[in-house]
Amino acid sequence: MATNKIRVGIIGANVSYGWGSSAHIPALKALPEFEITAVCTSRQETADETAHHFNIPFACHDPAMLVQNPNVDLVSICVRVPFHHQIGMAALEAGKHLFCEWPLAATTEQAREMRDLAERKGVCHVVGLQARGAPALNRARDLIVQGYIGRPLSCTMSVATPNWGTEFSSSRAYLADRASGATLMTIPGGHSIDALCFCLGEFKEVSSVVVTQRRQARNVDTGESLQMTSPDQVLVAGMLQNGAVASVHVKGGALNGTGFLFDIQGTEGDLSIGPARARPGSSVQVSELSLKGSREGKALEEVQIPESYRWVSSAMPAGPPYNVGQLFVRMAEAIRAGKPAAPNFNLAVKRHHLLDVIQKASDTGCRQAV
Repeated sequence: MATNKIRVGIIGANVSYGWGSSAHIPALKALPEFEITAVCTSRQETADETAHHFNIPFACHDPAMLVQNPNVDLVSICVRVPFHHQIGMAALEAGKHLFCEWPLAATTEQAREMRDLAERKGVCHVVGLQARGAPALNRARDLIVQGYIGRPLSCTMSVATPNWGTEFSSSRAYLADRASGATLMTIPGGHSIDALCFCLGEFKEVSSVVVTQRRQARNVDTGESLQMTSPDQVLVAGMLQNGAVASVHVKGGALNGTGFLFDIQGTEGDLSIGPARARPGSSVQVSELSLKGSREGKALEEVQIPESYRWVSSAMPAGPPYNVGQLFVRMAEAIRAGKPAAPNFNLAVKRHHLLDVIQKASDTGCRQAV
C-alpha cells in the first residue's frame, strides 16, 4: 500500500441519513488504522456535501468510479440490500477488500457468488453482522465455553422492532417487499439469530412460522397503499448442534416493550443478555448490551465485562458506530497479517442458508434439518 493507513471508500453515506454516515464514517474516523479517502452517494451534490462535511478528498455518484479509484484499498457498502451484489462484485473484480453490510445480498445465490469471487481474488472480506463485535456477547460466548452455565439446555430470544408495521416512509417502502431481500426475517431476524449462533453454536434442525399478518401498509409521505409481502412475524423453534433447545420470536410493528432479550439456561447456571438501557426498538447489533448471570440457583446479577473485550479505544462513539468499529479493528488486523477476517462471507452464506431453511420449514409445515 502507498500509505500506512488502510484507505477506505464508502458507498452509501448521505450526510443527512443512513447507516453509512451514522455508523461507518464515525467508526472509521475514530480508528487510526484507517483513512476515508472516497465517498459515493446516488447524487453528486449529496456526495459533495458528505465529502465537505467529513473532510473526505474524493466524492462521486457512480460506484464504478469509487471502486476503480487507486486511492481506495477497501470498499464499504452501506446501500440498500438490492444493490449489494452488483456493487460488491464490481469492488471484488477491482481487487478491493470489502466490508459489506448484512444481508450480504438479496438471495443466497448472490451471496455465494460474492463469496466465491472474494476467495478467488484473495482479498479480505467482512459482512456486517456487527453483533459479533458486542463485548457482552463475546463475554457470554467465552463464559459458555468455560462452563459457567454447565451444559447448555435451552435459550429463548425475543426481538421486537417498530419497523415492518403499518406505515413506511418513501425511502423505506422497499422494506415491505419480500423480493428486496431486506425484510424482518433477514435484517432483525438475521442479526439476532446470528447472535444466538455466535454464543451457542449452529442449529441442527428447525420448525418455524413465518407470516405476514398485516397485508396492507401505508406510505406516510404519499398516502398511497402498499402491498405487504415481507413477513411481520417470524417464530423459530429448534435444536442446536450441542443439543440445546432454542426459540426465537421476531415481531414487526411492535411500538412498546423491550426490543431485545436473550435468556440462556444451563445445567449449572443461567445468562441473560439485554439492552443496557431498555427502550422500544433496541436491537442486538446496535444497542449497548448488559450481561447478567446466575449460578447455583442464585438471583441474576450483573457480570463484569473486562476491558479486553473492547478492541476499540475510548474515542469510539457509543451507539451505531461501536460494534461496527469493533469489526473494523479485527478486519485491519487480518489485512495486515494476510489472514482471513471474521465474520466473513463464508459465514454470510451459512446464515443466508439458515434463513432459507427457516422459510422452507414454514412453507412446508415440516421440521427441517439444517
